[in-house]
Amino acid sequence: MFVITVKFVINEKDIEKFKVRMLQQARDSLELEIDCHQFDVCHDPNNKNIVFLYETYADKNAFDIHLNSKHYLAFNDEVTSWVKEKIVTQLEKQAL
Repeated sequence: MFVITVKFVINEKDIEKFKVRMLQQARDSLELEIDCHQFDVCHDPNNKNIVFLYETYADKNAFDIHLNSKHYLAFNDEVTSWVKEKIVTQLEKQAL
């Protein structure tokens, strides 16, 4: 299983519209991508400007398909100016 985490730091004036758009992106990814298995959107209760994603995909190829999807490209174009910082980490989930 291929795992992606993303930590966003959002401009304060843009946080509410970012959260709405991020939830739509999560729904789109889960509904439109057969190999996107999980897309959790998390908010830091101590800092409203931080949004954290936990996503799982069947493999790296599935994530690459995600990055090239119409819905992701539209999302990215829309929110880029709202984001102060974005840290992406790629991981492999270990079997138990």
